[in-house]
Amino acid sequence: MGPVTVPNTPPDPAHTDVQAAPEHAVPEAVSDTAPDGVSDPYAPPQGIGPVAPVASDGQGTSLVQRLLPEVRLGAGVVVACLVVGLVMAGLWAWLAPKVPLVVDGDRILYVDPEGEQRAGADAVFVLIGLGAGILTALGAFLLTRRRGGGIAVALGLAVGGLLGSLGAWRIGRWLGPSNDLIGEARRVGNGGHFDASIDLGALGALVVWPMAAMVVLLAVSAAFGKREEDPPPYWGVPAGQAPAEPPVGPPVGPGAEPESRTGH
Repeated sequence: MGPVTVPNTPPDPAHTDVQAAPEHAVPEAVSDTAPDGVSDPYAPPQGIGPVAPVASDGQGTSLVQRLLPEVRLGAGVVVACLVVGLVMAGLWAWLAPKVPLVVDGDRILYVDPEGEQRAGADAVFVLIGLGAGILTALGAFLLTRRRGGGIAVALGLAVGGLLGSLGAWRIGRWLGPSNDLIGEARRVGNGGHFDASIDLGALGALVVWPMAAMVVLLAVSAAFGKREEDPPPYWGVPAGQAPAEPPVGPPVGPGAEPESRTGH
């Protein structure tokens, strides 16, 4: 039998120190600072600054690495057009009709005042530029057909065609007859004949090459270019994926028997 106490006896102070914490008691706030000697696991490493983000396509390839092959391809097309421009300059200097002049005392006169040699030089330049545009467009398309062409090919043809035309114009004038009329007149003497220098009367002929290249490239790309597979319809199954099997369950319909249920 346990000890007997008198009713209404105050509790023993020795047993009142250890009591269960009430449910509504609020625990003391825990300091968010780490104790001495312990590093904060969420603190950034020392000595490492912020790292600049690198543009990526989501597969670990940076934007510069993606653009570098395109830049090389466009530069190659431009260089090829410049080489063709040298050939165009030689053809223009050779095929362009010359303007004959004659020295009459202290005057230099046209042998044929009604001649159309000046317009003929422009026409020859346009025809050669047209052929150069078709040639460079077909060559660029055939060389880049497997990779599907791209904007680099079009830009290379546009820039290269314009630079090639400018080079053909300047170099063709240098390869043709001299533009020093006074010096040529003194060289041939009175009554002598010589040819005037060739030049373009219409500078619009310089854009014939790039325009022809763009048109031909667009036409051959639309007719024979690499084509992408058409996406499947929204109600169809994507290519390479097996059709989904119908769910297995109780038959549903007018003649279907209801599923039996067992009660407990």
